[in-house]
Amino acid sequence: MNRNKWIRRFHRWTAIVFTVTVVVTFVALAQQDPAMWISYVPLLPLALLLITGLYLFALPYTATWRTARRH
Repeated sequence: MNRNKWIRRFHRWTAIVFTVTVVVTFVALAQQDPAMWISYVPLLPLALLLITGLYLFALPYTATWRTARRH
């Protein structure tokens, strides 16, 4: 499997993990005396989504740039 497919798959699974952590955070913060550190749990998957999303966003532009450079 090449790198782009692996990053796409990783991005999808990270999106699922992020969604679950957001739901868990909402449930935890709705309790009587919530621990405030729980609100930071979704930040790691969100950062990973940002990095992989920017990479996937840039792929078509870099492919166009590479093909234009070859000619």
